[in-house]
Amino acid sequence: MSTQQDPPPSRDGLFRTKTVEQSIRDTEEPEHALKKSLSALDLTVFGVGVIIGTGIFVLTGKVAKETAGPATAIAFVVAGVVCALAALCYAEFASTVPVAGSAYTFSYASLGELVAWIIGWDLVLEFALGTAVVAVGWSGYVRSLLDNIGWSLPDGLSGTDATAGFGFDVLAFALVLVLTVILVLGMKLSARVTTVVVAIKVAVVLVVIIAGLFFIDTANYSPFIPEAQPQSSGAGLQAPLVQLIFGYAPTNFGVMGIFTAASIVFFAFIGFDVVATAAEETKLPQRDMPRGIMASLLICTTLYVAVSIVVTGMEHYSDLSVDAPLADAFKAVGHPVYAGIISFGAAIGLTVVCMILLLGQTRVFFAMSRDGLLPRFFSKTHPRFHTPYRPTILLGVIIAIVAGFTSIDELATLVNIGTLFAFVVVALGVIVLRRTRPELHRAFRTPWVPLLPIASVAASAWLMLNLPAETWLRFGIWMVIGVVIYFTYGRKHSRVSQTIG
Repeated sequence: MSTQQDPPPSRDGLFRTKTVEQSIRDTEEPEHALKKSLSALDLTVFGVGVIIGTGIFVLTGKVAKETAGPATAIAFVVAGVVCALAALCYAEFASTVPVAGSAYTFSYASLGELVAWIIGWDLVLEFALGTAVVAVGWSGYVRSLLDNIGWSLPDGLSGTDATAGFGFDVLAFALVLVLTVILVLGMKLSARVTTVVVAIKVAVVLVVIIAGLFFIDTANYSPFIPEAQPQSSGAGLQAPLVQLIFGYAPTNFGVMGIFTAASIVFFAFIGFDVVATAAEETKLPQRDMPRGIMASLLICTTLYVAVSIVVTGMEHYSDLSVDAPLADAFKAVGHPVYAGIISFGAAIGLTVVCMILLLGQTRVFFAMSRDGLLPRFFSKTHPRFHTPYRPTILLGVIIAIVAGFTSIDELATLVNIGTLFAFVVVALGVIVLRRTRPELHRAFRTPWVPLLPIASVAASAWLMLNLPAETWLRFGIWMVIGVVIYFTYGRKHSRVSQTIG
C-alpha cells in the first residue's frame, strides 16, 4: 500500500471531489461497512441474472414486428457494442474505486459532488423504475401460468382493470416485499438464490435456441432488413428528440431502423452496471470486477443475438407476438409444451432481475447516505447480516407500492435514459481521473483513452436522442427535484464539505 499522503480534496464548491483514498477508508468503518463475500463467478451470475430478463422474453417480438424485422439481431449487436464501450469504462473505475455506489462513487472521485449527486439521483430513478417495471412483467407471466391451470385473480388485484380506472397488482407488490427480505438477510443468500434462478433461466434460453433451430424456415428471413418506413408516432412530445432538434425522422425498418431498434432493445441490457454497485462486497474487486462485468455482457449479447435469429426464423417477423414472442413462436409451430416451459422460465428469471435491480438501488442510496448527501441514518449496516437494511426496507416498501400501480409502457423509456446518462458520466469520469490522478494504481485500464470513452459518450448520446421528447421532459423534472434536494439538504450535510470547510 502506498505511504504517500492523500491529495487534498478539491475546494471548488459544487465540484469538490472526494478522494479515492477517503472513499476506500469509509468502507472500513465498522458501522458502515459491507461484508465482502462475492467472487468473480458471483458477479458474472449477477450480471447474467439481471441482463437476461424483460428484454429477451418480451422486446424481441415487439422490435422485430414494429421496427427491425429479422435485423433485430443486428440491433442487439449495436446495443451490445454501446454497452461494451461503457463496460470498459466501468471496469476501470470499479477496480480502482471498489466502493458501493457505482457511477455515483466514480463521479464523486472525478467530476465533483454536484455531478455525483445528479448521477446518484439518476441511478435511484433508474433502479427504482427498473425494479417496478420488471416486477409488473413478472406478474404478467405468473398470471398467464395461473390462467393455464384455470386460476385467475380478480381484475382489481391484477393491475389490469383499466376500465374501472383502478387496479392494484398484488403479485408485483408481494414479489418486491419478499425480495426485500432476502436482501436484508445477506448478500451470500442473495447470491445463492441468484445462482439457482440464473441456471434455470439460461437453461430456458438454451432450450429456445436449440429446439428452435429445428423449426427455422429460411424464407422468414427474407427480407432480412425490411424496406424503410417512416415512423407514424412522431408528433409533438411523442417524437424522438433528434427529430425535434435536427429535423431527422427515425424510421421503422431499413438500415436506420436498426439504430432506432437499438435504442429500444437497449432496455434488454440495462443492469450490467448493477454489477459495479457490488464492488465493496467483492473479495478481490481489482481482479474480479472487470471479469464479472465483461463476462456477463459477452454471454448475454451472444444469447440475445442467437434467440432473435431463431425466433425470427421460426415465424415471420410480421406475425410475431408482442406480449410473449418466444412462447407464442413455439405455439405457432405446434409445440405448446415448449411455450409453457418458456413462460415458466421467464417468470422465474424475472424474479432475480427484480432482486438485483433492487440491490443496486439500495447500494447507491447507502453510499449517498454514508457521504452525508442523504441522512446518515440510512448508512448503518445490520449488526448481524452486515447489509444496509434501513434503505433496503424503505425503498423496498416504496417500490412495492409503485409496482402495484405501474404501467410498463410509460416508465421503461425513463429507465433507458437514466442508464444512458450514467454511461455518459462514467466515460467522462475516466478521462478526467486519468488527468487529475495519473498516479493511481489501476488494476484494469480502459484501452485507448480518451478515444474509447469519447466513443462511448457519442454512442450513448445518440441512443438518448432517439428517445421521445416526453421522456426527456420527465427525466428533466426528476433532475430538477434532485437539484432542489441537494441545495436544501445534501450540500449542507456533505461530509466532504465538513472535512474541507
